[in-house]
Amino acid sequence: MYEIKYHPLLEEDLKQLNNSVRIEVFKKLQKIQQSPELGKSLGNKNNMNLTGLRKVYVSRKQIRIIYEIVNNILVVYILAIGKREDMEVYKQAEQRR
Repeated sequence: MYEIKYHPLLEEDLKQLNNSVRIEVFKKLQKIQQSPELGKSLGNKNNMNLTGLRKVYVSRKQIRIIYEIVNNILVVYILAIGKREDMEVYKQAEQRR
């Protein structure tokens, strides 16, 4: 099983979500912890290099969880959680990387 580590700003991302979506996020995080390859690989998106990152959807594809698998220490590092609007969640993930 992988350990999950969170980016320090992730708490702010979670505060922006309502409780029912937060519950869905935490359930999905448990699935990621068991099987990190669950997410779809990202590459370049709108001139952002997100190579090596993965995404999974929550709340009928309205919310994305962006994360990185760090194999040598069995860690899943959650970088950003948020909506895709204006590619905001991807921009956050790129900056936080």
